[in-house]
Amino acid sequence: MTQDTHSSEQFLVALVTGGAKGIGRGISHVLAQKGYRIALTYHSDSEDMNSVTQELKHIYGAEPFAMQSDLTQPGEPKRVIEAVLEHFGRIDLVVNNAGQSTMKPLTELEEEDISWMVTLDYTAPIVLSKYAVRSMIERGIKGHVHFITSSRGERAYPGDSIYGGMKAALIRSCASLALEWAPHGIRTNCIAPGATVHDLDQDAHTEPLGRKIPLGRLGTPSDIGEAIAWLASDKASYITGINLRIDGGLILPGMPEDTSEEAGYGWGVVYPKEN
Repeated sequence: MTQDTHSSEQFLVALVTGGAKGIGRGISHVLAQKGYRIALTYHSDSEDMNSVTQELKHIYGAEPFAMQSDLTQPGEPKRVIEAVLEHFGRIDLVVNNAGQSTMKPLTELEEEDISWMVTLDYTAPIVLSKYAVRSMIERGIKGHVHFITSSRGERAYPGDSIYGGMKAALIRSCASLALEWAPHGIRTNCIAPGATVHDLDQDAHTEPLGRKIPLGRLGTPSDIGEAIAWLASDKASYITGINLRIDGGLILPGMPEDTSEEAGYGWGVVYPKEN
């Protein structure tokens, strides 16, 4: 893409990692609707990337800056920040959304799989935020850094020792970073989605898991995007260092303690047995 010719002072720039599909795609839409210029990374699916960039340009009239990136590679987070700064001249909001999980017992994970998940789900967002915040401080921008965590960072599930552990680590690191960056007017918060639709063929109101959620449905990508936009707005100017859970009350009931047949098993078996 060519260098943006507009003055960087005329708009705010949001970087969304993993912004081409699922929750990241929804976040990109909401932020574009709020007036942000969008930079996004995608890993491998160029079809999804082309689709979302066309959507954003068509609906909101501003072409996003999209770049392919494997954030697990050494030096890649720094390269992403440098590319966005070269294109737009500034970064006002970072949404660390890229991540991936598996539900396997630790004893079945290879060492390289563990290392890969730790890098993608924890190290990469921390390092990327480091370089983004450096650019904010240098430019006197009172920006925002958001980490997409998970309700799994608060509630333990079998097979979730690495992904859930890294999300818990982000929550703890965010609290310290809030203290480090507060003198610069930079706020950082975590947003923790619960069960959220990712694919276009999913309906948040009819997915079976919705019956297990107190508010009666799965979350949507726009639910997450609206929360991010609000936390980055002046309306939330006194909020930093929190983990905002957006899960419809999913982890509140203590489901494993409910022994009734209709409750099912609370740790993941959500479909009732068919007679």
